[in-house]
Amino acid sequence: MRDVDVDKPAAREVLVRTVATGVCHSDLHVVDGQSRYSLARPMVLGHEGAGVVEAVGADVATVRPGDHVVACLSGFCGTCEQCLSGHPNLCVTGFVNRAKGEPSRLSQKDGGLTQFAGIGSYAERMLLHENSVVKIDPALPLDRAALVGCGVLTGVGAALRTSGMQAGQTVAVFGCGGVGLAIVQGARIGGASQIIGVDMFDGKLEMAKRVGATHVVNSAKDDPVKAIRSLTGGAGVDHAFEAVGNTTLVRQAIESLAIRGTATIVGVLPPDANIEFPWMAIRPECKVQTSRMGSNRFRTDIPRYLEFYRQGRLLLDEMVTKRGKLGDINEAFRAMKAGEVARTVLTFD
Repeated sequence: MRDVDVDKPAAREVLVRTVATGVCHSDLHVVDGQSRYSLARPMVLGHEGAGVVEAVGADVATVRPGDHVVACLSGFCGTCEQCLSGHPNLCVTGFVNRAKGEPSRLSQKDGGLTQFAGIGSYAERMLLHENSVVKIDPALPLDRAALVGCGVLTGVGAALRTSGMQAGQTVAVFGCGGVGLAIVQGARIGGASQIIGVDMFDGKLEMAKRVGATHVVNSAKDDPVKAIRSLTGGAGVDHAFEAVGNTTLVRQAIESLAIRGTATIVGVLPPDANIEFPWMAIRPECKVQTSRMGSNRFRTDIPRYLEFYRQGRLLLDEMVTKRGKLGDINEAFRAMKAGEVARTVLTFD
């Protein structure tokens, strides 16, 4: 635990007192040196945070002190071609960090610190651009709302936005951690007729069934591709999602598709990963695509998904496997590596 100096908000920046943060696998990838962001250390990790606005810059127009907000790493400029065409999650500019030459938002005696994904939620305060936060109903619990800032937004959005899934179609989800469980829920909300969860941990498969999976496959015991074909009468699934960032799972997702099926890669693979599969393994007119943060428009999607939670359609309580304080972060990473948790949530006093 270290003390860090936090600068005052610039014109369009917001200072947020962090109330809760989820622990996501992307942070662990940085720790383990498996992310392109690993070279940007030293940094404050964490990117799935929620809290209360304490101060705002002179030009901030969307929030004010006292507002409850969720932070999102899909910071956007609002003026580039992607933003103006309705794809702010693909913003080519992004207001995630200050420009070169400007003082760092966070610093220590020996220099500035990077905020992972422009957020840095493993800290008592987050200094963010206003286009990285969205105001939410203060009646909603922030320790649940935090999850929607990344994992839930990514997973539910991959099913409802990116994939093109239609009601009545069949789905397989490879990896039933936090993002995978959110994909399962997105498929359920979207009306999938069959949802097959695939994982090597029985505990995660039980969670998948609780949130909407109609069938589960333990990949440590059975060949998931053969099992999926068997469960679908030999046809395969209309949509397969890879939610871990593992090349073997990507290949299995592709091989499990039905004719004209779509495989959506949601997990973040290592930068040098290569994906290979036999040509004859892919059925006619299938597609392989990626999903970035669930194709979100987070200013509207996060409140919408939280309304699903309020209605009982999106199950967030069930996704929180373990709780802790900031000092428990290493235990949270250990439990994640061991496959013991779907999501750990850390809260701040």
